[in-house]
Amino acid sequence: MINTIGFIGTGNMGGALAKAAAKAMPAGQIYLTNRTAAKAEALADCLGCQVATKEHVASECGFLFLGVKPQQMGTLLNELSPILVQRKDEFVLVTMAAGLTMERIQTMAGGAYPVIRIMPNTPCAVGEGVIMYDKTENVSDTALALFLEDMQFAGVLDHLPENLIDAGSAVAGCGPAYAAMFLEALADGGVACGLPRQKALLYASQMLLGSAKLALETGKHPGVLKDEVCSPGGSTIAGVRALEEGAFRAAVIDAVKRAHERNQALGK
Repeated sequence: MINTIGFIGTGNMGGALAKAAAKAMPAGQIYLTNRTAAKAEALADCLGCQVATKEHVASECGFLFLGVKPQQMGTLLNELSPILVQRKDEFVLVTMAAGLTMERIQTMAGGAYPVIRIMPNTPCAVGEGVIMYDKTENVSDTALALFLEDMQFAGVLDHLPENLIDAGSAVAGCGPAYAAMFLEALADGGVACGLPRQKALLYASQMLLGSAKLALETGKHPGVLKDEVCSPGGSTIAGVRALEEGAFRAAVIDAVKRAHERNQALGK
């Protein structure tokens, strides 16, 4: 299998994955195309990648990353299907569209082509992301190994059965938005207490980074980590009480559930 990647769509997510791929393989083997050509050209200039048409990607690349919205996927694959059916070499469709199963992608593409379904997140752009993935049975061991190698600098790559990918997306895929809201609110709180905004953002950002690393490296339950900071009658437990009064945990759980429901609706 020829190890070339074509990104059809270089928005936030496609761009993040292109940046990760450029750290793992020669940039000349990465092709970028986007509905707004200037966006693909700017990213190509930054990474040293090739700018191409979606027709070129469909006919020549080993991995075709389909970085369009679920609502646009049918139109895109209908346009590409006459090209795909002519190919005699090995290629893999890589879909990141929420809600669309691998079987749906094959149907839209007009053939039982090899498909890898992924759900990445934007921190892949800085090597600290999550990519959940599953594959159809006809994805070869060689192709899967190449895919994992190409994406190694994105962050954690974790196999997840397709029936759970919508749930995983509601946590890791949507989660950066929730984390950013919490980060912004923490910084706003610091500003309200008199901190300069840039210092408040620095402290809040490093705190979130360190807390996540602490959880991953120690393996401690989040409740234990929380208790370790809460001294009896101290300031932290007073803040925790305020979060509980605001139904903080219930709001987060509801956000994940609503995102999951939306993911499933997009597949209908």
